[in-house]
Amino acid sequence: MRLWLIGLAVACSLQLSAATVVIRVVSMPSNTPPADPIYIAGTFNGWNPAHSSYKLALINGVPTITLQGNGTIEFKFTRGSWAKVECKADGSFLPNRTFTFGSADTLELSIAAWEDLISGNTSTALPNVILLSDSFYMPQLNRYRTIWLYLPDDYHTAPSKYYPVFYLQDGQNVFDAATSFAGEWQVDETLHALQQAGDWGCIVVAIANDGQHRIDEYAPFVNPAYGGGEGDAYLDFIVQTLKPYIDANYRTMPTRDYTAIGGSSMGGLIAFYAALRHDDVFGKAAVFSPSFWFDDSLLIYTAAHQKQWPLRLRFVAGYSESASMVPNIRNIYKLLVQAGYGSHEIDTSFHIDGQHVEWFWAREFGPAYQWLFSNLGAAPEPEISQIVIYPQPAHDVVMLGGPFLKGQPLDIHLFDSTGALLWSTWIRAGQPLSISHLPAGSYLIHIRHETRRYAASLRIAR
Repeated sequence: MRLWLIGLAVACSLQLSAATVVIRVVSMPSNTPPADPIYIAGTFNGWNPAHSSYKLALINGVPTITLQGNGTIEFKFTRGSWAKVECKADGSFLPNRTFTFGSADTLELSIAAWEDLISGNTSTALPNVILLSDSFYMPQLNRYRTIWLYLPDDYHTAPSKYYPVFYLQDGQNVFDAATSFAGEWQVDETLHALQQAGDWGCIVVAIANDGQHRIDEYAPFVNPAYGGGEGDAYLDFIVQTLKPYIDANYRTMPTRDYTAIGGSSMGGLIAFYAALRHDDVFGKAAVFSPSFWFDDSLLIYTAAHQKQWPLRLRFVAGYSESASMVPNIRNIYKLLVQAGYGSHEIDTSFHIDGQHVEWFWAREFGPAYQWLFSNLGAAPEPEISQIVIYPQPAHDVVMLGGPFLKGQPLDIHLFDSTGALLWSTWIRAGQPLSISHLPAGSYLIHIRHETRRYAASLRIAR
């Protein structure tokens, strides 16, 4: 009898822990391309806009999908990318839809409009925001990515001024409601207001996710149910390819004290991991509502990572998020202290009204930014000897130079790993140098400009 009651209790518990809902899209805009499939993206699939398991099927001519889960989910409909996400009828941003499992077994919903099919859909980004590239190559992953830049108000009027740099994930949500998939952080408006109030200014590099590979790239460890495992390669792209390009072409303060990384949710996870794995590159990290639940390997990695450099870490989260959010951050905090980090290097900012949503991270970005850079004051002028070689690793060509060297003649000597001179040449800074004839490996470049000499390493991959 007792075993039967236990079995009944377990069965009831399983029934209560999961519920099912059938979602039907009963109305769509008349200009919806008939060949385009409809997807649902949300908190349950890493906001992947084209996940094959979440494509709606036509049942009696109505796009339909059945979801199973518990608690409350947030979601939107897309036609396979965030450029083709649903919006309000007037083209304005549509907040995330929400549903609580157990409240209904069927949802009949309507899609008012698609962002890409609305004429005159305007950007909310300030003029300081520029599109760096819609196809920036990621050699470590053999993919391409959209990247935006925010340049400080005085970037073009103070040509001798150099700036800190903040690298942010989920870049389509950073500046512009027109490109976002869940609302924007208003980072451009926040930094503009702070600079007007006397802040030095900061360059922001916003790296878009591509939806399909978001979880894989933002997770250094593999979760059997969700994927992951490409986090190291993604960070190598930022450190070896993107950052050298930014430092070579914009007036940055390239040292770790002036270089920050940040993100939310899975983006918060990879930002925290980056601050440990590349602590020689990133001296600061803003970690918003991190997905520390993803894999326990992060706890092991944090415990094993003894402090090497000073660090500034800002954790931001809400008590209205998952039950494990704040406890997970507190566990990481304890491990960091045990690893040698001081309490003055780590700040936790927990909020009663905090939710796992963009408006919360937008509100908290300004305070996080100010705390991260509060120990520095105004940025000093850089050493004129700054020189950058990118991309790293290189393939067929490599670029050499820096903002102060554009167009200047450079005398180049290339040595192999044994110190033997391979060849000498000269180029102008900013022009490509062909290395297609060299095998993969490590090299040393000596560069002479006028009376100055520089030495830098070069890695070539094939």
